[in-house]
Amino acid sequence: MGLLEKLITSPLLPVRGVVWVAQRVADEAEAEYYDPATVRAELAELERRLTDGEIDEETFEREEDLLIERLMEIDRYHRGDL
Repeated sequence: MGLLEKLITSPLLPVRGVVWVAQRVADEAEAEYYDPATVRAELAELERRLTDGEIDEETFEREEDLLIERLMEIDRYHRGDL
């Protein structure tokens, strides 16, 4: 990389840094979203709430269906089907 190219592109360094950080944050958020352990923990918490009487059976079933669908999405993601 020549001196002229360094001088021309140096003002872009802060922008590149912000883009890099934003990409790392997005990667981490995606990894957390597609982690089946997180959803399984949410399912366990949901069951505890039902057992403790915090929610009714209808609410449990509705939320359980959403979490199971999310587990299916995670499975498709890890298989490369998304």
